[in-house]
Amino acid sequence: MAFLRSVSALDAQPHLYGNGLYMRLPGSNDYAEWAELRARSRRFLTRWEPTWANDELTRTAYRRRLRQYQKEWREEAGYAFFIYRSQDHRLVGGLSLSNVRRGVTQACTLGYWMGETFAGQGFMSQAVRMVIPFVFEQLWLHRLEAACLPDNTASMRVLEGNGFHREGLALRYLKIDGAWQDHCLYGLVSDSPGRRA
Repeated sequence: MAFLRSVSALDAQPHLYGNGLYMRLPGSNDYAEWAELRARSRRFLTRWEPTWANDELTRTAYRRRLRQYQKEWREEAGYAFFIYRSQDHRLVGGLSLSNVRRGVTQACTLGYWMGETFAGQGFMSQAVRMVIPFVFEQLWLHRLEAACLPDNTASMRVLEGNGFHREGLALRYLKIDGAWQDHCLYGLVSDSPGRRA
């Protein structure tokens, strides 16, 4: 895995490379491929995500999303990546690091989504494996957190396979698919015994 650049500015954004994948900040030229993948995967994704807005897949909504990504990146509050398959440069999903907290916490929250046609092929496990060194060795955070619905066994496998520890259950933690739902909480710290590098 390699980091192409530092994270000090948007024009010096990192590109993360791993086994058969690479990740980078979303750009305006990615709209058509993003919208098409999300549209094809809608029924697959909506049960795991907040309720989609009526204009969810429009170019205007995508521009708003990009502005938010860029604002968070500049303020070092969050980092959004699109995940691409190296062999054909196909967009397969997305991964975000949000709610970056400094001070005594030094933590952030991991989220991700995968296009339906690419699910179950190990891409998300690899993408999470790629971003962990970025969190601990480039952002110098101490803790990476994640949450998933109790019946999302695929997500649990991704997290547990990358060394995350299940830490408990948060009642009605996030509003997903229109309802406040319980979530299993996971965490990984930089000095976890046996953490995969």
